[in-house]
Amino acid sequence: MSEQVKIILEVAGVELVFEPTTTAYNKMVNETSMDNKVAPATNYLRRIVATESKEALEAFLKQPSAGMQIAAKVNERFTPELDIQVKN
Repeated sequence: MSEQVKIILEVAGVELVFEPTTTAYNKMVNETSMDNKVAPATNYLRRIVATESKEALEAFLKQPSAGMQIAAKVNERFTPELDIQVKN
């Protein structure tokens, strides 16, 4: 996947721009554990948000589960859907 990706979401009528990278995505996955999910998602969004969307993102991150929901939508678009089949 290309490192130059721009994803624009509209959240509650507010446009948020994200620029995810494989490095940032992998860091979030590596930081996520059974008892630590919210902080990695929130930190990930803060790493990849475009400058013009930082203030709006911070306002959303004050709401319960907003970070998880936004990160999920970004990653839906960023990560490829692979067709994987077991052959044995």
